[in-house]
Amino acid sequence: MVLVEDESAQRSQLMSILQVQGDIVIADCSSTAAEAIELVATTRPDVVVLDLHLRDGQSQRAIEQIMARTPTPILILSTQLPDRHAASAVEALVAGALEARQRPPRWTPAEGAELRRTVRQISKVQVIRHPRGSHVPGQPRGTAARVGQQPVVAIAASTGGPSALVTLLGGLAGLEAPVLVVQHLDPGFTAGLVEWMSRVSALPVEIAGHQQVARPGRVYFAPGERHLHYAAGGRLELVESPATTHRPSADELFRSVARTAGSAAIGVQLTGMGDDGAQGLLAIHQSGGATLAQDEASSTVFGMPKAAVGVGAVTELVRIDKMADAVQRAVREVTRA
Repeated sequence: MVLVEDESAQRSQLMSILQVQGDIVIADCSSTAAEAIELVATTRPDVVVLDLHLRDGQSQRAIEQIMARTPTPILILSTQLPDRHAASAVEALVAGALEARQRPPRWTPAEGAELRRTVRQISKVQVIRHPRGSHVPGQPRGTAARVGQQPVVAIAASTGGPSALVTLLGGLAGLEAPVLVVQHLDPGFTAGLVEWMSRVSALPVEIAGHQQVARPGRVYFAPGERHLHYAAGGRLELVESPATTHRPSADELFRSVARTAGSAAIGVQLTGMGDDGAQGLLAIHQSGGATLAQDEASSTVFGMPKAAVGVGAVTELVRIDKMADAVQRAVREVTRA
C-alpha cells in the first residue's frame, strides 16, 4: 500500500499501526498530492491511505487524479474537526474514495485494529475508473402529493454510495414521492454527507427527524446510529433496536416501507459491500412494490445488489446513470394506479 501523510510523527505512527501484524506492507510514502499521484501510477498499490488535510491543500485533487488515471481503493483519514471538514470528507467519497475514517487524537489498540480491518477489506475491492464530471443540479423544489395512493422511495447504499447518490438524486426533479435514504457511513460524516447532497440534489435534502411527516419531493437521510422506519401516516421513526451490523440498516428501512406502503413502495439497492438490504428489498417485492438495483458494471462494489438478486428481490438491474429515470417511472406508475 501507499501512505500519503505530510506530518512525520503521524506518518511514523500510522506505519507502526498498519504494519504491526505483518500482513499489511507500506511499499512507499508520499507527503504531497503530486507525488502521490505519480507514486500510485508507478507502484500500483492495493490500497492508498491518504490524509484528507495535506498542507498543500491538494488532497481532493489527488483522489480525483488517482481514480481517473490509476483506479485504486482509497481510504481517507480525517481529523475530528467541525462539520465543515465532514463535508470535505463526503466530497472525497463522491470523487471515488471508498471509505472515510475519523483520525482519533490518540490511537487506541481497538482503533488501530479497526483501521487495519478496513484496509484489508477495501484491498479486495475491484474499483472502476472514476473521472470527476461536472454536475449542474436542478433547482431544488418540493412537490405536492397527489390524491390517492402515496408512493415512497427507499434507497440503500454502502461503499461507493455517495457518488451513486449524486447521480441518482440529481435526476429526481419533480418527484411526487418522499425519498428515504440509508447510507452506511461513519456517523461523524453524516452531517457533511447531507450538506454535500443538498448542493447536488434536485430535491431538498435533510436529516430525518423522529415523528416527522415525510413530504413528497423531499429527501430524508437516516442519521448515524439510528434505524430509519416509515410508519403510518407517512411519519418517520428513528429507533435504536434491533442491534444489527449496520445502524442505520437497509433491511430495517425496506421492511418498514413494505409494511406501510405495500405496492406503493419503490426500493432501490445501490452499490455496497455485504448483504444488508437484500431481505428488506425482498419484502418490498413480495408486497407488490417495485424493486431496482444498481447493475454490476456501474457499481463500485456489487455486493449488496448481488445479494438482493440472489434472493429474488430485484425486478430490474439498472445502470446508475439510468436509475433516476427508472425511479421516476416507478413513481408515475403508482400515482396513475
